[in-house]
Amino acid sequence: MPASFKVRTVPLEDNKFEEVLDPDFGESAIGRVAPVDSGCSVSVGTSSKSEFIEMALLIGLWWIILLRAYGKITGDYSLQERVDVQTGIRLILNLCLADGFDMFPSLLVTDGSCMIDRRMGIHGHPLEIQALFCSALRCSREILTANGSSKNLVSAINNRLSALSFHVREYYWVDMKKVNEIYRYKTEEYSMDATNKFNIYPEQIPSWLMDWIPEKGGYLLGNLRPAHMDFRFFTLGNLWSIISSLGTPKQNEAILNLIEAKWDDIAGHMPFKICYPALENEEWRIITGSDPKNTQTSVLNELCRPWSYHNGGSWPTLLWQMGRLELAQKAVSLAEKRLSIDRWPEYYDTRRGKFIGKQSRLYQTWTIAGFLTSKMMVENPQMASLLYWEEDYELLDICVCALNKSGRKNCSRGAAKSQILV
Repeated sequence: MPASFKVRTVPLEDNKFEEVLDPDFGESAIGRVAPVDSGCSVSVGTSSKSEFIEMALLIGLWWIILLRAYGKITGDYSLQERVDVQTGIRLILNLCLADGFDMFPSLLVTDGSCMIDRRMGIHGHPLEIQALFCSALRCSREILTANGSSKNLVSAINNRLSALSFHVREYYWVDMKKVNEIYRYKTEEYSMDATNKFNIYPEQIPSWLMDWIPEKGGYLLGNLRPAHMDFRFFTLGNLWSIISSLGTPKQNEAILNLIEAKWDDIAGHMPFKICYPALENEEWRIITGSDPKNTQTSVLNELCRPWSYHNGGSWPTLLWQMGRLELAQKAVSLAEKRLSIDRWPEYYDTRRGKFIGKQSRLYQTWTIAGFLTSKMMVENPQMASLLYWEEDYELLDICVCALNKSGRKNCSRGAAKSQILV
């Protein structure tokens, strides 16, 4: 997916010129990686209407979500019903649902190919992309025009949603009970009935987690792949899981309970920490490749001071995704005291988000948009509820991976293949 566009003027005959869009698929990006959750930027003063349509068709998963939101809020469904728009949705879905070597229902993502665009050890199947993927699939199923050609595509969406929902709810979820279960895992298990399906070694449980996780709260792991669990709390992925109903209603409630219980860690002086905790010392050097943007370093003593940028920095653009009104009001009130005074920074540094980020851009568009959206949603929660997804009980009925004893036996890699490859 293209990360951005530039408008280029091409000379034609007779002193005429034509403006065309040049998409950047990662060739100009830091680290030369192409984003999976593509947003885009373009000079709005010089592009034609047809070029904007072309641009929109390339944005991807967020574009599908915005299409659905526009229809819900305005009641105008003519845009999403257009033939070219329907074609764009199908092209994006065919790309995302294409057969591949990966056996899991979650989307495979390279490190730095999502909002966290610097190396942070999230390569594999990061939560935020799975929540975005789930939301885009549910939106697509709702706005696709029903006809003969869309029947098979809707069936493929249902199959993928079924497997994805089970996979995340069952294997990404951690609370005190699950941590204790992992703590007692047996390893090197061969069989359909293996409890430790991903061969996770209990020694991976970080020491900070056992005292940090509350009794009546939980969250979805930042990432999961064979022999690896990323226990960091990633705010974007967890909040978007609530919005898209990727987690169960009970899990969604537990995530909000955790945010409330750990408010000083996750919100601090500026909501919200993009992840918690930050990587430090040798762990930071190894995982990030000593990327200075993800820490502040002292030249004199070479000590790392994390809690900056994507390594535990605070990003006010995450404000608008809160799923509990009183917490949202608290977060908006907290941000309102500082953002305009600080000239709308991109992000904040330090463990509690006290300082404006060392390389933070000021008057950042998404900071302003995130705050204004949050403000309006808090003032009109009924309108905000239109953008949230409820539990899809029909989808649960068709799931071959039902959460029961016999269902677990069916959830082997072989049985899941029919639900994943479409």
